[in-house]
Amino acid sequence: MKFSRQTTLRSQATVTGVGVHSGLPVSLTLGPAPVDAGFIFVRTGLDEADREVPAIAASVTATDLATVLGDRDGPLVSTAEHVLAALRGMGVDNAIIEVDGPEVPIMDGSAAAFVAAIDQAGIVTQSASRRFIQVLKPVQVAIGDSFGELRPHAGGFRVEVEIDFTNPVIGRQNFSLDLNPESFRREVSRARTFGFMNEVARLWSAGFARGASFENTVVLDESRLLNSEGLRYSNECARHKALDAVGDLTLAGLPLLGAYRSVRGGHKLNHAVLTALLADRSAWRVVEAEPARRSRGHVEAGAGMVGGLIAPAYGPDVS
Repeated sequence: MKFSRQTTLRSQATVTGVGVHSGLPVSLTLGPAPVDAGFIFVRTGLDEADREVPAIAASVTATDLATVLGDRDGPLVSTAEHVLAALRGMGVDNAIIEVDGPEVPIMDGSAAAFVAAIDQAGIVTQSASRRFIQVLKPVQVAIGDSFGELRPHAGGFRVEVEIDFTNPVIGRQNFSLDLNPESFRREVSRARTFGFMNEVARLWSAGFARGASFENTVVLDESRLLNSEGLRYSNECARHKALDAVGDLTLAGLPLLGAYRSVRGGHKLNHAVLTALLADRSAWRVVEAEPARRSRGHVEAGAGMVGGLIAPAYGPDVS
């Protein structure tokens, strides 16, 4: 499969589960989309007609514990980050994401079920060349003791995460990932969301975590991991933060060519850094992958790399 061209899904695939915050049952269907469509959520099951919202930074309405997308009439789909991470991580460019409830199902707390759905649907190439947002200069954001940065990077997209919790089970963890379908599947797709028992009452009173359980969340108390099956990775919490970052930065609208560093971050910081990048019209440009036949050294762009030449498609000043 030559990933210098855009990709979409061959057919539809459906997963069902509950929303981690709403606790409501929900069904999500991934399906094909045309060239240059990007990722489009379609909220079904409403009293009125179905409503669409593009998965772009301008659609974000909230970042409290999850990334929420909506339009001028209000929020439509919460917890969008895991399915978006799976689509971007597996090299899909265009897809329709139908959701019949207010939240993407949490499944097992990771992106593994969405990767399996993508495998079931299959990936096909399309007629148009893949386009990227290339980071041209560093963009930095600090929020309290959290820090995030997008900077130029020659080797595709890289994410670097550092977390630091007083909880001794987590403590300080680091994780880095050069994104491609193989590394995404192997290194982060199975990393689960995590939470703390001493925060449950506060979250419930605020309307969050109504669907959280040991089946979909890594749960910790002050000194112990409470899940009987243990961790999937020794640094699973840092890996999940990297998974979230891949999903949140998918809201750039195109794959990023650059490196993202997050220190003590989360959805709010991810969105703030991406927004700062897009607002600085000198910090990025859109480039197009050269067709594979024109470069003997071409590396599959779907693997997170671009070989040969990258042709400027257009700059932010004329987009």
